[in-house]
Amino acid sequence: MVRVKIKVTGMVQGVGYRYYTYRIARGLALKGYVKNQEDGSVEVLAEGEKHKLMDLISELRIGPPNSRVDNLSIEWQEGNNEYSDFKILK
Repeated sequence: MVRVKIKVTGMVQGVGYRYYTYRIARGLALKGYVKNQEDGSVEVLAEGEKHKLMDLISELRIGPPNSRVDNLSIEWQEGNNEYSDFKILK
């Protein structure tokens, strides 16, 4: 198991980006969270199998309708099974 921390910048707040991420992550059986940041970005922390995390990253680059993804900052980490499911945080 590995973990990835992703900072997504662009027009990603107020367009359903967190819910989009939640649906994809749950569909891939990933664990972790997605939350809005004060700077207008979205933070995603996900744990799971690396190939599933790569699928998540591919989808995050696209985003939901009305969003615009400018950049994904990706940091790979060692997973520690800290989360029991995937959540949307405030």
